[in-house]
Amino acid sequence: MNDSWKLTLPCNRAEAEAVTNDLLDWSMTDPAPTIVTSEIDEAKDIWQLDAYFDGKPSTKAVQAIVNLLPGAAKKVAKGHRYKAERLPDDDWVTMSQQGLEPVRAGRFHVHTPDDAPVNEPGVVNFRIGAGRAFGTGHHETTAGCLAMLDRLRREGRRYGNVIDIGTGTGLLAFAARHLWPRAYFTASDIDPVSIDVTAANGADNAVPLGRMQGKVALAVANGTAHPLIINRAPYDLIIANILAGPLIELASSVAAIAEDGATVLLAGLLETQQDAVVAAWRRAGFRLERAAPNGDWPTLHLVKRPRSGWRRPTRASGHTAQPPGDFGSW
Repeated sequence: MNDSWKLTLPCNRAEAEAVTNDLLDWSMTDPAPTIVTSEIDEAKDIWQLDAYFDGKPSTKAVQAIVNLLPGAAKKVAKGHRYKAERLPDDDWVTMSQQGLEPVRAGRFHVHTPDDAPVNEPGVVNFRIGAGRAFGTGHHETTAGCLAMLDRLRREGRRYGNVIDIGTGTGLLAFAARHLWPRAYFTASDIDPVSIDVTAANGADNAVPLGRMQGKVALAVANGTAHPLIINRAPYDLIIANILAGPLIELASSVAAIAEDGATVLLAGLLETQQDAVVAAWRRAGFRLERAAPNGDWPTLHLVKRPRSGWRRPTRASGHTAQPPGDFGSW
């Protein structure tokens, strides 16, 4: 039986963007809530924050969310009360993705089971249904990664060992496999549900799963800290469509599993967070080759610089502070 609760708070764009990068200690609730911000009225700068809890949140947990938003906190100080409401026995992630329109990014056409595939020469269809994990291809970050992968292939890039960290629904790993079918592929996510969804989507799209060449190997992993990921390194193409905070944390860990000259695609960050993310990856030994603007959500293409001479070794934990259940990919 479902026991999910939802807290909805008003906010503006500045507050919504600040929440994305907030490092709040969620020790008062386990598991941590999933926070989603959305724009309601662009002209009036009206946004909304929805916090989803697995179980009824405590007063302390609700107040912690309220404190993230100065506007909501001021209303509480004046006597206004915000309460979480229990959701019906439905999957809120599925509900949030219903009615999505098909997306075209490069050669890829992503659609739900409610829409038909495109029968055009050169078009690659992926059917990704609304489900229990993010990454359907309809968010700007995933669409941006699809377009960047398509661009790399058109430029004649070749890759033999690919990893998609924070795979969500598996879409980006599937797209990479179509472009470079002779490579080895690994798709990981911190959320076990995402890996189950990826396996189901693989079967639905005739994508073979496994550890052999041309197949997609799956792993539930926090960052790069998993024997499968470590043993299959080094990688020459690394995709990470997650959030700005984990992207910054993972820079050193990814450097440890990337070969010299490796291509890295980063997404899930806001334009306002780009400088901080690029700086962290530059310190880890990467250079920014290009940034593809995509509304407020850029896609970054970085390259690992070849090492020359002696450098003091750095120890990377391989982990992120992102809690399980905080979906790893859009």
